[in-house]
Amino acid sequence: MTRTQVAIVGAGPAGLMLAHLLHREGIESVVVEQKSQAYIEQRVRAGVLEHGTVELLTGAGIGDRLLREGLPHHGFELRFEGETHRIDLTGLTGRTITVYGQQEVVKDLVAARQALGAPIHFEVMEVGVHDIGTDRPFVTGVHDGIPIRIEADFVAGCDGFHGICRAALPATEGRQFEREYPFGWVGILAEAPPSSPELIYARHERGFALHSMRSATVTRLYVQCGPHDRVEQWPDQRVWDELHLRLGAPGWSLTEGPIFEKSITGMRSFVMEPMQSGRLFLAGDAAHIVPPTGAKGLNLALADVAVLARGLVEWYRAGSRHQLDQYSATCLRRVWRAEDFSAQMTGLLHRYPDDSGGFAARLQLARLRVIVGSRAAQTALAEGYVG
Repeated sequence: MTRTQVAIVGAGPAGLMLAHLLHREGIESVVVEQKSQAYIEQRVRAGVLEHGTVELLTGAGIGDRLLREGLPHHGFELRFEGETHRIDLTGLTGRTITVYGQQEVVKDLVAARQALGAPIHFEVMEVGVHDIGTDRPFVTGVHDGIPIRIEADFVAGCDGFHGICRAALPATEGRQFEREYPFGWVGILAEAPPSSPELIYARHERGFALHSMRSATVTRLYVQCGPHDRVEQWPDQRVWDELHLRLGAPGWSLTEGPIFEKSITGMRSFVMEPMQSGRLFLAGDAAHIVPPTGAKGLNLALADVAVLARGLVEWYRAGSRHQLDQYSATCLRRVWRAEDFSAQMTGLLHRYPDDSGGFAARLQLARLRVIVGSRAAQTALAEGYVG
């Protein structure tokens, strides 16, 4: 048996960041993760960091490589009807976003924790969370074939949408809000220099497309697909053909390169209310999912644990549960703002398969015209984007 102050289930960005923030305040934690270290460090996810997320990481001493290798962006482009319109993030808000892959954030956090010699257990099977309604919750699992039990004051569920922590909340205490979108994204990583210095969001009659990047030599690209499409339906040439068509604009060309990663992402919105019960607190994808159009998932996860860390610090220093009791309410205000922004971006740029009469498409174009023609509308969009 192990005794600690906070047991953290999940070694994604939320769990690892929480562990790091707590360590800086002298609070002990143990992290358990079902997957291997290699898996979590190679798992391709989000790559756009809000201004506040960069400040959080650098302020916590995790930002050295981020500042060296991250790609600061001062704007992004909207494309529709063959036209390109730039949204000047810095000019409109005074802030930037930074492109830096989620897996790179995870690598930095794992390295920091291992350098401290702090406990993080990979490949833990049969994880369970118990007695969350008492003052002695505990986590069980099997590590290297040996049963383990971690007793703690609190448990942080940072194990994602499909993890066990969300299911551990009593059904009578919570409510789930969901929306499924009638499309998905085919995402690729290609060994090709970015074709634009900034992100491009394209609305096309054939569907949405996004040009992004991970480095000076790797491009991240997406095209809208059917909700039940399989990767086998999207051979490389089909992906490139659709990208050329949907991203196309006068005087601009897309650089191709070998595709070394391809996947399909479903589009959904999900929120769990509340995000806590007794001594169990959910963070990140365990509590909420946003469609990736708004680039909010990673940013919300780190914002959650920043709030949770402050509450735990208050508990251990002053014996007060005030901030912990307000954890859900505090986080959900930001979560629902991000859900709204992501839903707006998704609805603005995607082709809806049930729009046979074209009414929704005409509304999209009208809204896009308002945005590119109004500084006030651009400011609202930019503020939502930078966070």
